[in-house]
Amino acid sequence: MHGAVLFDAREDGIAVITLNRPEIRNCLTAEVRAGLAEAWERFERDPLLRVAILTGAGDRAFCAGGDLKEMVETGTRVPPREMFALPYDTVELSKPTIAAVNGVAYAGGWMIAQACDLCVASTTARFAITEVKVGRSAPWAAPLIHMIPQRIMMEIMLTGKPITARRAYEVGLVNRVAEPGELLAAAVELATEVLVGAPLSVRAARETVMLATEMGRSAALQAARSASELCYNSEDAQEGPRAFAEKRSPRWQGR
Repeated sequence: MHGAVLFDAREDGIAVITLNRPEIRNCLTAEVRAGLAEAWERFERDPLLRVAILTGAGDRAFCAGGDLKEMVETGTRVPPREMFALPYDTVELSKPTIAAVNGVAYAGGWMIAQACDLCVASTTARFAITEVKVGRSAPWAAPLIHMIPQRIMMEIMLTGKPITARRAYEVGLVNRVAEPGELLAAAVELATEVLVGAPLSVRAARETVMLATEMGRSAALQAARSASELCYNSEDAQEGPRAFAEKRSPRWQGR
């Protein structure tokens, strides 16, 4: 990994990915974008890593968004879809991700936090979709309608005004709020709770949520049944009930 993005592969199966350009509020420069793409690929291909936490260096910003200076210099108009490494969109991932938002998450910063499955925010965090203030657009925000109510989404996008971490929690954008010094610990705690589950069960659970988000009821039920077959037919599906009957912790194999 190059220094713009740090990668910590912990022994407990958690990868901590850190945007490491605090002097420019961790904005999405070409260097950061490349480092982030490399980090997601490394996380996905490592079988020992099961959950990733994405955060930003420093205490001012998670990510302040795209590099506006670069956009001016390059004359960027419609950003190519592959420009940003977004989990489950331009990057194929099969494992859960958690955003640990430690400061401002504006525009592209909101985008990458939104792309993660779960979100923990510092009490000092601020979220904003600021594109209307700089003459840009935010097509990536479309899935937000599945996370928060329509009128709240409308206000956020039309005004470009920031919302606090507490407000983000109230409307359902954020799962948990923590004090600044406890943010990473809170994210690790959430990741550890995910790690308790069987790997294939966690994968099937995540797929079920996404299928239910994207499909109607009947189609989602059918697709979720299909997505669960690998889990049901796994060794872990036998180990779980056996461990319960024997009153011990299960020993997951991920197969």
